[in-house]
Amino acid sequence: MNKVKEYFSGWTVFEYLLIIISTVLIAVSSFMWQSPWYSYVASITGIWCVVLVAKGRISNYWFGLVNVLFYAYSAYMWKLYGEVMLNMIYFLPMQFYGFWVWTRKSNIESKDAIKVKFLSNKMRIVWGIITAIGVFGYKLVLEAMGGNLPLVDSMSTVLSVIAMILMARRYMEQWILWIVVDVVSVIMWFTVIFKQGGNDMALLIMWLSYGGNAIYGCINWIKMYQKQKIDYLVKA
Repeated sequence: MNKVKEYFSGWTVFEYLLIIISTVLIAVSSFMWQSPWYSYVASITGIWCVVLVAKGRISNYWFGLVNVLFYAYSAYMWKLYGEVMLNMIYFLPMQFYGFWVWTRKSNIESKDAIKVKFLSNKMRIVWGIITAIGVFGYKLVLEAMGGNLPLVDSMSTVLSVIAMILMARRYMEQWILWIVVDVVSVIMWFTVIFKQGGNDMALLIMWLSYGGNAIYGCINWIKMYQKQKIDYLVKA
């Protein structure tokens, strides 16, 4: 019990509300739209994962592992091949890589939190160019495969790859990319559900919740960075 209290110590009202409201909405929508059970599992674990990432908690990777597997299967059922390959080929091993990077002694600020960094202006330009080339190039690949919604699928996939790299390396700019990914993914699943007859409403709510969490995460990581700078100056 003490470990549970310790784990939830320092959580904000927003974090509690996001977990509770998202869980309720996912459960209700899954019942009303008769969403597949694997979409429900993917959605619930996904919400926990992103909240823990926003808090800089290493334990996010355990929830992320489950989310990756079940979300990939959900995407496969709708021929969103970019999402499938993203999760199984990239996100799955990145869960283990990110966990390893975050748990290295030099990267840990406290027991379950990490140090935050910013990209240089030069690196922002480099990553911007890589992202643009990747999006349009991968779109052509998905079109050749006969994939569903190739442009938005490509944007979601490529931006997620870049964001995950930045996340594993603890760069704050990951959150800007995650916000864009969330918007694109909401459009993608909205189209699947309301224009193509899908019933994965739980995943649409998951992505909407991701969007709110990404904005919160961006703000929280900036605060973490500022606090770490102050702590460093005090120690110096």
